[in-house]
Amino acid sequence: MTNDEATTATESAGPTESVGSTESATANREILITRVIHAPRDRVFEAFTEVRHLSQWWGPHGFTTTTREFDFREGGVWDFVMHGPDGTKYPEWITWTAIARPERIAMLHGERRDDPEAFESVLSFEADGDATLVRMLTVFPTAALRDAAIERHGAIEGGRQTLAELAAYVEASARSEEVR
Repeated sequence: MTNDEATTATESAGPTESVGSTESATANREILITRVIHAPRDRVFEAFTEVRHLSQWWGPHGFTTTTREFDFREGGVWDFVMHGPDGTKYPEWITWTAIARPERIAMLHGERRDDPEAFESVLSFEADGDATLVRMLTVFPTAALRDAAIERHGAIEGGRQTLAELAAYVEASARSEEVR
């Protein structure tokens, strides 16, 4: 597997890769992005648990975040604004729906609380020696919303870039600790 892969359904076909051994019932609403990060799983998982970490890497290349509220626990909320490189502000709201340290994080992600277009994401962290395989599975309420996220918001490339930002942050911090 390469450092960074994404699979998604095209408009007329199923996904290029199934989830598990059989195709998922939600395949036409899914985006799956994976990345190998060269750092231990605990360190990669920790990058999601504190806002001081998230503010250093969250989002595609050139984006920054301003957090209004952050409570990393099941039922907790992360309310923030993503700032695009062009100055556009994107309100974001996440509630953590399940946390299994250090294997899995599930969340509901929208623009605001009770957003009818909010989507579910599950991040899994699989230890692979000194590296970690991160899988980010996003399931949208409808195939049309998934397609719109891909076409209008570049969801696949944005997801790839977000995991690349995570990798750069975690790998750099691991290297700086090795030097100490």
